[in-house]
Amino acid sequence: MGLFSFLKKKNDAPADDILVMPDSRLRAGEPSRLDSEAERERQRAIARATAAKIDEIELAMASDIFDDEPAWGSARRPAAANAPVMSPPEPEEALEAPVPPASAPAVEESAILYANGQAAAAESLLRDSLQDFGRGERLPWWMLFDLYQATGREADFESLAIDYASHFETSPPAWQPLLPVEAPALGAGVAASEAFGAVLDSGAAPRLQRLLASSAPLVRIDLGAVRSVTPEGCAGLLSALQALRKEGRELVLAGADTLLGALRPMLVVGDRSAGEAPWLLLLELLLLSNREKDFEESAMDYCVTFEVSPPSFETPRRVSTAAPAPVKGDRFLLPPVAGGPSAALLDAVDAYAEGRELLVLDCSRLARMDYACATALQSRLHAHAAQGRDIELRELNHLVAALLRLLGFAQDGAAGDVKTGAIRLYPHRY
Repeated sequence: MGLFSFLKKKNDAPADDILVMPDSRLRAGEPSRLDSEAERERQRAIARATAAKIDEIELAMASDIFDDEPAWGSARRPAAANAPVMSPPEPEEALEAPVPPASAPAVEESAILYANGQAAAAESLLRDSLQDFGRGERLPWWMLFDLYQATGREADFESLAIDYASHFETSPPAWQPLLPVEAPALGAGVAASEAFGAVLDSGAAPRLQRLLASSAPLVRIDLGAVRSVTPEGCAGLLSALQALRKEGRELVLAGADTLLGALRPMLVVGDRSAGEAPWLLLLELLLLSNREKDFEESAMDYCVTFEVSPPSFETPRRVSTAAPAPVKGDRFLLPPVAGGPSAALLDAVDAYAEGRELLVLDCSRLARMDYACATALQSRLHAHAAQGRDIELRELNHLVAALLRLLGFAQDGAAGDVKTGAIRLYPHRY
């Protein structure tokens, strides 16, 4: 009998007959449910996929239970007692080539409308596309998520997230605004950057000091590889983050969720053994990530544990969040809005390109790029590619990525008498 046989229907009924709860309806004004015949066929497909997944899990678990020794040459090895924690592989080792997603006229038209400042028209077009193109493709949903995050519409984002989870039967994206609502004008430029390894301890102090001593107006701190922390490491990072915030420096915080995941197991309400630094670092990260509700809940736990008043929440003004860096080295951060006269931006890109073979344009803060700026940037980047430089646009939101793809930004490097660099687009992942 299979390990999960109790989950299957009695009498070995075919998978097609497994009952699956139907999706909830979308809200008024949004795409209606599929017609009943199509819905039944979809549910049968889900049932077949579920049965196949159960069989796959059974096979994997049986292998784990009865196969104590891996096959010769296998990368899997039994864990040794007290084995040191190994750093995760560098992101470059597992980097996938960007693959353009499926497209449709609604996607391209909405990307142009949004680029030209017509967010309401773009939203309407994308919502209409959910009932046809969006039935099987997630791209229009992702574009709507980014539109709501770029415009600070959290309630609309959460409403769409419920429908997305119901339709695709998967976890929806989490709310992470692309930039604070009514944020001050933020510039572009090369950022002072530090990426921390698997253990955040007192050894991080020199690197934090370098960031604080840097004259760069932009600072990027990458925490995506951190897997464990010490109280001393927490205290050092907390002090640096508070100093950067007090100085009004612009901060890009990458991989904050990873560090939050390492901190939470250390913190137990009523237990002071970890000290205050990890608690205060947790609150600082939640504040910088603009998660007020989580901040207030954790602040109450801190108050109960140490019997002192917790810090108060204040909306961050010059902070944005990003995914962990896929490549090392300096990167050029694009501004939250790239539009209007673009000469200064293009000159800054040229200055950044001097002496570099790889140009990494960090788009983690970029909410919108207008059509004129996009065409001007395309011309300048193609000129750099013609000189043999490879160019990567990282962390693009899906609205901007659709516009750049439509304009033909991406190009493969050509080998020959004259080397031509490649231009690659990497939208952020949901």
